Amino acid sequence: MAFRWTVHGDGKTVAPGQSVRPDERLSWPRTAGFGAQHVVAMFGATFVFPRLMGINPQFGVMMSGVATIIFLLIVKGKVPSYLGTSAAFVAASTAIYALPGADSSQVTGAIMVAGLILAAVGVVIHFLGAPVVSAVLPPVVTGGVVMLIGFNLAPVVASVYWPVDQWVAVITMVVVIALSVGFKGMISRISILLGLIVGTLLSWLLDAVDGGGRLDLTSVREASWIGFPGDITVHTATATQVLTGPQLPTFSATAILLVIPGVIALIAENAGHVKAVGEMTGTNLDPYLGRAILGDGVATALAGFVGSAPTTTYAENIGVMAATRVYSTAAYYVAAAVAILFGFSPKFGALVAAIPGGVIGGITVVLYGMIGLLGAKIWVENRVDFGNPVNLVPVAAGLIIGIGGVTLKFSDQFSLSGIALGTLVTVVMYHFARLIAPKVLAAGK
Repeated sequence: MAFRWTVHGDGKTVAPGQSVRPDERLSWPRTAGFGAQHVVAMFGATFVFPRLMGINPQFGVMMSGVATIIFLLIVKGKVPSYLGTSAAFVAASTAIYALPGADSSQVTGAIMVAGLILAAVGVVIHFLGAPVVSAVLPPVVTGGVVMLIGFNLAPVVASVYWPVDQWVAVITMVVVIALSVGFKGMISRISILLGLIVGTLLSWLLDAVDGGGRLDLTSVREASWIGFPGDITVHTATATQVLTGPQLPTFSATAILLVIPGVIALIAENAGHVKAVGEMTGTNLDPYLGRAILGDGVATALAGFVGSAPTTTYAENIGVMAATRVYSTAAYYVAAAVAILFGFSPKFGALVAAIPGGVIGGITVVLYGMIGLLGAKIWVENRVDFGNPVNLVPVAAGLIIGIGGVTLKFSDQFSLSGIALGTLVTVVMYHFARLIAPKVLAAGK
């Protein structure tokens, strides 16, 4: 049953060498505590990324809770996971907003289509088996696509957020790095959240000294404690931005092409999550990979349909499970419920929206780099051989095209550039290279 768990042991402790399996739970008060840990662990990035995509973070957090419930139901409670906001579409969202006449409805429409594509991929994998993923998207390709998605965001940090207040950005960055590597356990896992808090407090103190107007809490004071997410207008020293609430999507072929590469990133993230949980629990979860990808696809498509941000599995939650040895899906249902409750607080949304631009600059310089280096992590973990030109040459071309923003123009109405073109070159040219290469090279990893 989806909502039935066996009580583990005495319901109070986890004995050495044992773990709480997905179909087990501790007492409900303890389960609630572990659920709250997951909420805290994923919070920093989950409410930052919607803002970066022009979406009300209150609504993004609410839909992350809904997405988690959808995911758990589709995987039949076999794969514990919290679906936080995906970073894979931030770069594409930025590119869409740069298009003439584009708005957030085109962003969420493209996200909806990406979710449907991901769901379709999940169905295919469910029936054909997990090996189809590595056949079509081997680690060398998925790593390359994830890397170009992350590093494509570097100009956004340099030109949009960092210049707002460079010294606040520097200090925030240093705090995040120090907390991430200088501490163990929960402090390390919530370094983004703590960095946001420190940077915001610093901005408040500096405002008191020089009246710089870095932190404007007017909207926070005016917002209600309880209410449904709506549009939020954010005023900064350099620009005014509207973070949108629920809305119906609109569709643009160019916008859709820009977000499709993010699907590859989501496939890689879900596959990595399923493998990691399987290793930690000693269970073969490969039969549930298709369901996991389907669940994320359905959740992302629903989020896009109602005007919210895409979702994905979170490495932070893997860390919490590894530290606590509690894999109970009951804890994730609790985490989802907590996130949905936060989504009914406009004051929370206004508070997130008020985070100063300099603080966002310090956070994103770390987050975007981490996204890019996840691609390198995929290569290292799978021992990709870049001495083999079949791996090296196509990916090298795709990375430069994607990160450099190269454009291939077909007509005045249609062109491919940046992430979309870089991904296309990486995937197509890799398989082309394997096709024409000598057998000894084509067979290499």
